[in-house]
Amino acid sequence: MKSALRIVLVLTLGCIAVSAFSNLAQAQKIDIGFGVGTTLAPAANSNGPSLAGGAYPGFSGDFLFWHNLGVGGEVFFRGSQNSGFEGLTGFNYRPVFWNINAVYSPKLASHTYLELVGGIGALDTHIYQCNIGGITCGGTSIISSSNHFDADLGGGIKFYLKGGFFIRPEARVYFVNNNTDYSSGHAARVGASIGYTFR
Repeated sequence: MKSALRIVLVLTLGCIAVSAFSNLAQAQKIDIGFGVGTTLAPAANSNGPSLAGGAYPGFSGDFLFWHNLGVGGEVFFRGSQNSGFEGLTGFNYRPVFWNINAVYSPKLASHTYLELVGGIGALDTHIYQCNIGGITCGGTSIISSSNHFDADLGGGIKFYLKGGFFIRPEARVYFVNNNTDYSSGHAARVGASIGYTFR
């Protein structure tokens, strides 16, 4: 009798576990996206150049695993180099934002989902030597990198066009710790991404 009870208990627990994991698996979604935007920030001042302007292409992805909650990551970088890093002639620079976020993405309407994100990462400024003493190297080699911790908040709205394909207008606000390289410790990025959801 005891062994039969154990078998029933083990089978019951097994069925509960399979059912729970099956429901969890059905709720899982993976999004990948490519986007382009621009940055908004205070103007250049005596503290340094501005983070504003330029095209910022980038990639993002997230994994939703429980009740529209999940984790995600993204990297967006200035497409072209800016000249005169910290007022130094002959040095170009390119800001790169990368972040790991908590993601909440509830359904708003048919084929429409809200996406709210918040997390941590860094502003990584790549510095290039482009022309020193009449020698031009084209600015293709990174000679240094300046990293500063950041926190980000933002959101977007995913509009599903067909199947898993979506377009997502989005915005982020970055709060950069000890940002001595630029005119301000905060910046915003606005733009849109296109992507696909795997269910």
